[in-house]
Amino acid sequence: MWMTALLRVLACGTVALAPLEGYLLEVNGQLAKVVPAAFVGVWVVSLVRHRRLPAPHPVHLLVALLAVVLLATSAVHVAEPFTLEYLVRWVPFLVITVVLADVAAREVPVKALLAATVAGAVVAASGGLVSLISGGLRATGPLEDPNDLSFFLVAALPLLVALPAKGRSRIVSLLLGAVLVAGAAATFSRGGGIALACALAWLVARRGLPVRAVVVTAAVTGLAALVFAQAAQAELSRAFQEKSHIAGTNADTRMLRWQAAARMLSDDPLLGVGPGGFRQEYAAASRNAEIDEQTPVAHNLFIEVAAELGLPGFAVLIALVALGFVAAERAVRTNRREAVALQAALIAVLVASLFLSEQYYLPLWSLVALAVAIERRALKESRCASST
Repeated sequence: MWMTALLRVLACGTVALAPLEGYLLEVNGQLAKVVPAAFVGVWVVSLVRHRRLPAPHPVHLLVALLAVVLLATSAVHVAEPFTLEYLVRWVPFLVITVVLADVAAREVPVKALLAATVAGAVVAASGGLVSLISGGLRATGPLEDPNDLSFFLVAALPLLVALPAKGRSRIVSLLLGAVLVAGAAATFSRGGGIALACALAWLVARRGLPVRAVVVTAAVTGLAALVFAQAAQAELSRAFQEKSHIAGTNADTRMLRWQAAARMLSDDPLLGVGPGGFRQEYAAASRNAEIDEQTPVAHNLFIEVAAELGLPGFAVLIALVALGFVAAERAVRTNRREAVALQAALIAVLVASLFLSEQYYLPLWSLVALAVAIERRALKESRCASST
């Protein structure tokens, strides 16, 4: 019993602390790794103690295939300066996907994990708003890049649909949604805005969210934004001017990076340039297009993964995301609100990832894991129902 309780605390802590990584790193460079490492360790002890293995699922095959691709391309490019560093960055996310899918299907209620994800994002959004009020041009809070903060917030917002929304809980949900929307808006991330719009459209289309709730949340957020705009008119004006100034530059540089990534992929479509290889090869592949930025990211998860891991790695990653979406769909009959919310969150992650390199952040992996978990819970429920 105590081990189950510990697993629940550590699992919820892992997803809740993910968007707060920057705050943890300010305290200690290794602090962000403590809870996930403890989570995996307790899970392994639990497996040994109960003498069981995780129930087989296609997600295990895809994670294993992705690990094989990573090891193969890393072996080829082991002499490159970023290869081992980025290989080590990939591994924890593969492990957490397997662990989270297993415990969420058995010991840890999925709703608790969704609530923890939202709670962490709300704290991050609040920190972002404070950073903007304190004189920042854009909300950053616990993360250095405002776009990364926006990524976490728009990924968490659809999950509110799966949480209780009756009586006072509905008011709380609306307020939390307003904080998340306000925090995302304060980042001035265009990609985040597009991702949020797509996620909300999916929720409305699948009847997971009434149009009235969208209107009320937008009204509350708009009112708060109006009050804030009046209180910080000069700061907002400066932020808008700065964002307008860099918007065109961002579009141009992203196009340069995507073209460079396409050249890397065409040169080695099988194994790519290796983990972290985009940074190493960018100057040469772009023909030194950015003098002041020699080792950037591609600002597109899919293009960067394809350039670094080749077409096999890209195909496995796409299959993993598709598996999560299909798994959620299979659970719609028994867990409709959770399933539709996870699908909307996955859509937000995918759309935002068209403009950002977010493979080294948890939402992509945790959402796939939770989708697999609710599918397994739905299958278990249907078997119990048929046996009775």
